[in-house]
Amino acid sequence: MSRELFARNPDLKSLRDEGYFVEIRGALLVMREVPYVDSKKCVRRGTLVSGLTLAGDVTQKPDSHQVWFDGEFPCNADGTELKGIGHSSGNYDLGNGVTAKYHFSSKPRDSGYTDYHEKMTTYAGVISGPAAVLEEGANPRVFRTPEDERDGVFNYLDTASARVGIGALSEKLSHETVSLVGLGGTGSYVLDLVAKTPVREIRLFDGDEFLQHNAFRAPGAPAIEELREVFPKVEYFRGIYSRMHRRVVAHRTFLRADNVHLLDGTTFAFLSMDAGEDKRGVVRHLEKIGAAFVDVGMGLDLDADGMLGGILRVTASTPEKRDHVHGGRISFVGGGADDVYASNIQVVELNAMNAALAVMKWKKIRGFYRDAEREHHSTYTTESNLLINGDLP
Repeated sequence: MSRELFARNPDLKSLRDEGYFVEIRGALLVMREVPYVDSKKCVRRGTLVSGLTLAGDVTQKPDSHQVWFDGEFPCNADGTELKGIGHSSGNYDLGNGVTAKYHFSSKPRDSGYTDYHEKMTTYAGVISGPAAVLEEGANPRVFRTPEDERDGVFNYLDTASARVGIGALSEKLSHETVSLVGLGGTGSYVLDLVAKTPVREIRLFDGDEFLQHNAFRAPGAPAIEELREVFPKVEYFRGIYSRMHRRVVAHRTFLRADNVHLLDGTTFAFLSMDAGEDKRGVVRHLEKIGAAFVDVGMGLDLDADGMLGGILRVTASTPEKRDHVHGGRISFVGGGADDVYASNIQVVELNAMNAALAVMKWKKIRGFYRDAEREHHSTYTTESNLLINGDLP
């Protein structure tokens, strides 16, 4: 991906052709070995970083005139701080191994920088100019290229995380192998959310076909021609989300005692499957391999006035806390009049909400979101709009 970006885009290619040491890290444009003068009038080297605005693999006009800088604050040749660069300071972790100490703002007089060549060379010129006064040959054009240009799991760069500075947070998910057991209404929305994270692999498990009723409980809008094909669910969804994420693996099967080994290597799982002994086997195997998981449930009913109501459930299990799972929080007995989650009524917005709550719980467990209570069980009641946490550590 990195090589293709430099080959396809004239502004990026010109930076390399002119000798600037530039590379792509995540969705960040990084310029290394930029000489500058510190407060002690010593010439040092720092790193300039800019977010990228892309349309697929084509650069657009930069949507921000700001950059990050990793190094001491750049000074004039006499050791006084450079003026005209608005700044803030901090310890910025931008993800993909890129850090910075300063956030600079130098806005052009006109409508902004025309491209990334203009933006990066302008900043490099301002910062490195005083260094050339003190050291002959101090120049950001060092004619070096990175030895390792790693491609990630996406078919195009995640510019969303980079532009808001949460690349380091997203990286917390990058070592996960996530299994989705069941791709019904809730499971398909879980997939939609997980596919937008940099997890190492996404495994899909479902033995059903994608039929017309599924189209009204899943993300997106299939064409009638696609419905006529009667695709297996896993292949239908793999076809969609592999356009974005390179590591979506389809298993056209229901998980049972004789094939739960397919979960081996899973680090986190989302269970959107019916109650029963097969589910008990999946849970036991996930516990055996040390994987954390979230199980979801939904129970809706029609009242005498013809209105829907009910409960959504999200139950988490981690190696540190599993006792509640076998204490009744997750049902392993299918059906039954007393089972509040036995009703098969489902509505798409509640599927989406159940999925969102499940994915948020996963991200809390992995340190993406703050988690004040660290609950392992929560329910949402539609009538009262009430969210209740339980099973605290």
